[in-house]
Amino acid sequence: MSYLHQTKGALPTYMDKKREYFDSIGDTWDGNVTAEDMERLTHIIDRIDIRPGATVCDLGCGTGVLFDLLRRRVGETGYVVGVDFAPRAAHRAARNFPFDNIAVVEANACRLPFRGGVFDLVISYSAFAHFSGKDEMIRQSHGVLNSGGRLVIIHLMGRTKLAEMHHRAGDAVARDDLPDRRELADMFGRARFSHCEVTDTTNLYLATGIKP
Repeated sequence: MSYLHQTKGALPTYMDKKREYFDSIGDTWDGNVTAEDMERLTHIIDRIDIRPGATVCDLGCGTGVLFDLLRRRVGETGYVVGVDFAPRAAHRAARNFPFDNIAVVEANACRLPFRGGVFDLVISYSAFAHFSGKDEMIRQSHGVLNSGGRLVIIHLMGRTKLAEMHHRAGDAVARDDLPDRRELADMFGRARFSHCEVTDTTNLYLATGIKP
């Protein structure tokens, strides 16, 4: 893919541990997604209004939960690129969705291997809380978006409920949480996004920003 460039450097030790954790659940992750989840995600994706021909980057794509929703909207002239740093999840995503308009890249969302200005949309579902470098992920997203492109962050529960769930789960995700509205708005501002909107209710955390 011509929009790729090489990134260098090993992951920090704490990132290696987190990658091992997500790799260990890569084969069973699909089972956690319910029909209700997919219905809710469909409504959210519909509201984003993804046009045919769009290029979309799915950060923290896991096993490709969003792929079918996204590929049907970008159509044959568009493209979806999934990014995940857990090899098992990335390989499963590629195997599950062998379509011409989908590619999967094994990479760190905080060190994206893409040239600048190549995507119309960067979307992250059920992954943002797990990114150790949230500021950097947002800055990286800004860099790979074209002018007018959007960053969309989705969790199907609010920050308080998600933090409680991760604390109960323990292990590598025990401290994975979401910033509050003000913190996230500041992150978007530092990355030079405009029109930042954040929704944080019991059952939804949704944030959007536009690259001017």
